[in-house]
Amino acid sequence: MISLIMPPRDQISRVTKMLGDEFGTASNIKSRVNRQSVLGAITSAQQRLKLYNKVPPNGLVLYTGTIVTEDGKEKKVTIDFEPFKPINASLYLCDNKFHTEALNELLESDDKFGFIVMDGNGTLFGTLSGNTREVLHKFTVDLPKKHGRGGQSALRFARLRMEKRHNYVRKTAELATQFFINPATSQPNVSGLILAGSADFKTELSQSDMFDPRLQAKILNVVDVSYGGENGFNQAIELSAEILSNVKFIQEKRLIGKYFEEISQDTGKYVFGVDDTLKALEMGAVETLIVWENLDINRYVLKNATTGEIVIKHLNKDQDTDQSNFRDPATSAELEVQEKMPLLEWFANEYKRFGCSLEFVTNKSQEGSQFCRGFGGIGGILRYQLDIRSFDELSDDGEVYEDSD
Repeated sequence: MISLIMPPRDQISRVTKMLGDEFGTASNIKSRVNRQSVLGAITSAQQRLKLYNKVPPNGLVLYTGTIVTEDGKEKKVTIDFEPFKPINASLYLCDNKFHTEALNELLESDDKFGFIVMDGNGTLFGTLSGNTREVLHKFTVDLPKKHGRGGQSALRFARLRMEKRHNYVRKTAELATQFFINPATSQPNVSGLILAGSADFKTELSQSDMFDPRLQAKILNVVDVSYGGENGFNQAIELSAEILSNVKFIQEKRLIGKYFEEISQDTGKYVFGVDDTLKALEMGAVETLIVWENLDINRYVLKNATTGEIVIKHLNKDQDTDQSNFRDPATSAELEVQEKMPLLEWFANEYKRFGCSLEFVTNKSQEGSQFCRGFGGIGGILRYQLDIRSFDELSDDGEVYEDSD
């Protein structure tokens, strides 16, 4: 099985040549079966690459090889796709399995952070998302040095110098608004901002009235770097690594804190447990659905063998093994499993239909751990006050929701 990952801006011709060289090397493999498998996989990869005249903007991932199906038959598999965001890895591996580790990194964090690297020579605007960094814009500036020319009034020279510095800060502040504020929503398009530089321009910018207050609220850190430009950008990323990794942690604490606040003030704008949350979802009352990322509950669509009635149940690991959950309590008729999927997956697919936002939380923070243990790892903040208990057990369309607690 061959795993092949090409980052953006890679050359198809380079990879085709490399596969050609590999083909020559693989022809010397002693074992006939092994040799044929490898040569077959390389040929499949070469054929599939012919469909591309250049690497797509986000890179290209190609998996090809022969797999043995459950009934013992051999089947050729070729999967090629462009990832949903740029992939920074380059990989060629021939193994007895497909290697997808590099793809996991794409799924981890899609938070985008803005960087402004500003010193006396110029400014660079960049973004970092996951492990992909991008330079949006850079410009240089020629500021007058401190000592004046002969014959110039020192005061006048100092005034001109201050004016030029002021204009430089203004230009940077205006460009920051242009790059980091989304014109459609008038909101910042980054989760946080890092200001970096070697002189005190960065501090001047952060405290300046010209700097957009919407961006000021997003400043996570101001760091000192020894260079300007791209080298300064790389250094700023290294220095801010810890803060950036904690951003998700802080957002999670804030979200669950808001949820607990609704409960402690007894506003009635909260819901917890699978059953109640689903009822509130059906009513369109949930504004933010909060789910633990390792929620171990399956959603079953069951059909009553005698009446043909459809029942939906949500069962955890222990209830899965209890056969009484798969029988009608009244008639003991068998309930056939029509569909089974993790509840997490169902939420991910369906949450937009209920008009709510979906937030996954971990149990690593103190608040997260309390939410998972005390509230079963599922709950929601509601748009308006609602007393779930006052509604009867049937939802609008007659589906019966069995409690999983």
